Amino acid sequence: MIPAKFEYIKASSVSEALSLLNKHGDEAQLLSGGHSLIPAIKLRLNQPKMVVDIGKIPGLDNISEEGNNIVIGANCTHHQIATSSVVQGGVNVLAQTAKEIGDIQVRNKGTIGGSLAHADPAADYPAVILASGAKIEVEGSGGKRTIDATDFFMGIFETALEDNEMIIAIHIPKSSGGVYLKFSQPASRFAVVGCAAIKNDNGVSIGLTGVADCAYRASAVESAYNGDAKAAAAHAVDGIEVMSDNFASSEYRAHLAKVYTERALNALA
Repeated sequence: MIPAKFEYIKASSVSEALSLLNKHGDEAQLLSGGHSLIPAIKLRLNQPKMVVDIGKIPGLDNISEEGNNIVIGANCTHHQIATSSVVQGGVNVLAQTAKEIGDIQVRNKGTIGGSLAHADPAADYPAVILASGAKIEVEGSGGKRTIDATDFFMGIFETALEDNEMIIAIHIPKSSGGVYLKFSQPASRFAVVGCAAIKNDNGVSIGLTGVADCAYRASAVESAYNGDAKAAAAHAVDGIEVMSDNFASSEYRAHLAKVYTERALNALA
């Protein structure tokens, strides 16, 4: 497919990127790794008048340890996260999840910030971000702010980001143990259903992706879990409107959510 005509600008700083967003409004789109935006542009599902490339802005590809958090810059690639000793030592479940994303080409170019901002309901990261209790640092014309992961994903391809904001970094609390399991689409390797289970001071936290129009925290499972994985997993889709598509009916997807939640809890234990 051939995209519609657009202007391309490579931003050298966050302030320059935000200035362009403020100036051009809905006509401008940010480009990081490009594995979400470029296919949409080629299919003309998205037709921006301007593409602002933020992929080389200094400092947005850093990974660091700050107190009890691992801080990951928005432009960090999936490969970078998967192979980072800091991530492996602090929140290994995220490193393991990054290894499961797409193929080697996707992992070498795709970024965590782009993935979270795109908010594909079948993306892998959101389940782990939710289960870990992460905070997403964003910046806009009004300055910086942080958004709790539980408040970030609002619907299919919809987030709490304002029109003139961009993700700067993700702050993820260190964890003593975690697991991410998924039933993947054979071609894209997106999650038909994916479940993240992470140990915390109160027991366990659960994030599910691929089930509904956006990833969610399975609080009903967390409340029910007392060591019996099967009984707790039965609550995986409580209060959730389960999706149906070409890959799975809502009934099958609900079944998978319970199965993979049980498996994740057992693996964590």
